[in-house]
Amino acid sequence: MGSQKKLLLVDGNSVAFRAFFAMHQALDHFTNQAGLHTNAIYAFKNMLDIILKKIEPTHVLVAFDAGKTTFRTEQFADYKGGRSKTPPELTEQFPYIRELLTAYGIQSYELANFEADDIIGTLAKQAEADGFTVDIVTGDRDLTQLTTSQTTVNITVKGVNEIEAYTPEHVQEKLGLEPSQIIDLKGLMGDTSDNYPGVTKVGEKTALKLITEFGNIEGVYEHVDEMKKSKLKEHLIEDRDLAFTSKTLATIKRDAPITIGLDDVVYNGPDMAALVAFYQEMNFKSFLNQLDVAPVEPTATEDYQFTVLTLDNIADVVTTTENVAFGIEMLTDNYHTADLIGFYIGRPDHWYVSDDVTLLTESVLKTWLEDAKRPKAVFDVKRNQVAVNRLGIHLAGVQFDLLLASYLLNTTNNSNDLGTVANLHQYQNVQTDEAVYGKGAKRAVPVDPTVLYQHLIQKAAAIYKLAPQLTEQLKKHQQFDLFTDMELPLALVLADMEITGIRVDASRLQQMGGEFSQTLKILEEKIYAEAGETFNINSPKQLGVILFEKMGLPVIKKTKTGYSTAVDVLEQLKKDAPIVQTILDYRQIAKIQSTYVEGLLKSIHQDNKVHTRYLQTLTQTGRLSSVDPNLQNIPVRLAEGRKIRQAFVPSQPGWQMFASDYSQIELRVLAHISGDANMQEAFKEDRDIHANTAMKIFGLSSADEVTPDMRRQAKATNFGIVYGISDYGLSQNIGITRAEAKRFIEAYFEQYPGVHQFMQDIVKKAREEGYVETLFHRRRYLPDIHAKNFNLRSFAERTAMNTPIQGSAADIIKMAMILMQAELKKAGLQAKMLLQVHDELIFEAPESEIPMLEKLVPSVMDSAVSLAVPLKVESGFGPTWYDIKK
Repeated sequence: MGSQKKLLLVDGNSVAFRAFFAMHQALDHFTNQAGLHTNAIYAFKNMLDIILKKIEPTHVLVAFDAGKTTFRTEQFADYKGGRSKTPPELTEQFPYIRELLTAYGIQSYELANFEADDIIGTLAKQAEADGFTVDIVTGDRDLTQLTTSQTTVNITVKGVNEIEAYTPEHVQEKLGLEPSQIIDLKGLMGDTSDNYPGVTKVGEKTALKLITEFGNIEGVYEHVDEMKKSKLKEHLIEDRDLAFTSKTLATIKRDAPITIGLDDVVYNGPDMAALVAFYQEMNFKSFLNQLDVAPVEPTATEDYQFTVLTLDNIADVVTTTENVAFGIEMLTDNYHTADLIGFYIGRPDHWYVSDDVTLLTESVLKTWLEDAKRPKAVFDVKRNQVAVNRLGIHLAGVQFDLLLASYLLNTTNNSNDLGTVANLHQYQNVQTDEAVYGKGAKRAVPVDPTVLYQHLIQKAAAIYKLAPQLTEQLKKHQQFDLFTDMELPLALVLADMEITGIRVDASRLQQMGGEFSQTLKILEEKIYAEAGETFNINSPKQLGVILFEKMGLPVIKKTKTGYSTAVDVLEQLKKDAPIVQTILDYRQIAKIQSTYVEGLLKSIHQDNKVHTRYLQTLTQTGRLSSVDPNLQNIPVRLAEGRKIRQAFVPSQPGWQMFASDYSQIELRVLAHISGDANMQEAFKEDRDIHANTAMKIFGLSSADEVTPDMRRQAKATNFGIVYGISDYGLSQNIGITRAEAKRFIEAYFEQYPGVHQFMQDIVKKAREEGYVETLFHRRRYLPDIHAKNFNLRSFAERTAMNTPIQGSAADIIKMAMILMQAELKKAGLQAKMLLQVHDELIFEAPESEIPMLEKLVPSVMDSAVSLAVPLKVESGFGPTWYDIKK
């Protein structure tokens, strides 16, 4: 049996729809760095794995519909006419599902004027004649007509991960029919999903009875005159033509003119490099971990001559006044704690290297590093700044940063490995750290000095050689000012903030941990009482047994190992049993306990502070991210999550925490960029913008008539527009029908016609120039803006609309941070800027300086950029981050 030829045929559209709606609760959680929704791609991939493992095919094809117009719509104009429009959040994922298939080594195919069913039916027939066994996977039961002794039709039930296998015996058992009679059944009863009527008042029960008795539609009509007088007889005679038309529409073509054959669909397994690249683009970290394959490595082909630095030759290093490459080496990402294992310095005629970083503290080198007039080129200035600060050195004079330059030129180039970045710019002569040192925990100290020195000099040479090339490209793209005036200075500000750190009261955290443990114990007992037994709440398997077997709750989704108990599943079940809400509460508290209590306690340094790292080159909009620990996503909407902020306190007695944040900055940026008169007027008059929008959407004459729920829906519409939301997305977000959401969006554009015009204009500009940019000329390239494929193109259009808004808001706060740091120094204040949490800046200061900060911070933030509407800044202070009242 091992040599048996097995063909797997997948109905691409049907399975993609099932995948999307199986995970549509998680729609907003599944997006990649570019903002593409990925829930259907994710679920489709999981289904693919399950089916490939189960069937072990030798040949595979995924068939797609070519469009709405087919030979069936010519026969019956309303065929599939009742179907609602595909949500754009799914439509945009189709091209990427095809990309996934290509990476898997699987052919996909469509044929103009025919449906995926016809491709499947035709190829299945050819395969049967050639001695194959055939498996079809679809969510559409119409395909069960294709079942034979050689062909099994697998119908996806409950999402995409559970299938029901239809053989001729199973069809007989379920319907009492032969597979070939299914089209007769459909002819008589019609099909609401495909929108053809069949015979009036004939349902499945009646149709089954007639087909069982007479064999097929032809048999029914041969004997119709003999039937006793009845309404059924009248309907059969009246609707004879419809019955035969419906049968024809239900019949899958088995001789479609396909141009693909069995030899074209041989399955040899995935292309690992393509799969790695695809998972990286989709941000599928768990799938990347499953692969455990090394990325394609650049290879270093040139050995460099260098001098090992010693006290004897140290004076020779710093004689030049040209741009010199410099860098400190460490084996792990967290430069606040990583061992410093060496450094490089110099230019092609004088490369110096050492594994003794204490040499940097010698006065001749320290003076050179701290001299702003001595130009330096580095990779990741912030990493180097923090590292030398640990040696008591303040780095100055950095004029080029390869990491930042590469990121600005293309925001998708966001690796923080020098070898990978150099490779992106066609420079092959430096290896990645992983190739030289191995993976994460396997990296060993000490590293062989010969290996270390050669790698360090390869890095130095890459920086030195790429600096002029990338500088030229930045100038050509009008981005050199953004590089020199924003990103480079900001990196130094961030370094100062990271070095300063923020004090954490460990005893308060421990106390909270105790309180959360008590809460968890109470919730645990409540769950056991509701379940009627004790079990491991943290075991999805045991929890699944309790919920779906013992308590009989409806099974929404299954996983490889049993029932899914994911959050989106539990959210759907909480109305069915009180235990579900208790489990959700338990999970939330447990997550806060592990991530923010235990996680923060582990992150506290010896100075009683945490020193987060800001990732400056991760997002495509320019927003900063925070890691080790992440202080930007403490869940403040939950009371227990908010409490975590009580542990963040000033570093000195008699000091206070102080914070200022921009109010509705993205909407204010939208008002400025779009030039919309109504929106600008609302902000200039300091009206409540969400109530303003609610009045229009709900047709109210006064803001007093706006209820809290109306304001909430208007707020979701306001911010949804900024993110290029569709009527489907908005309906899901605020729990209204798609038609209502469409009406909301139309009313919004009536109220703010300038916004509508801006969105049309920015898409036109993106088509003409291939990119969009922020107020500060941060670019985002949109190669798919001209794609012939509608889905790729519409996603690029949505990105064109929202990037200038989100990106400009990110730029404004970056500018404010640079100006703020300078003002604090200029005013000689002791106050320190500690954190940036998206639109908010957090400081600590002596109590005596608070009145000055209340004036200074808003005035600097207000004036960071001049807009057509005022920037509104709200400030507050208190003894802890939690207690800041605005």
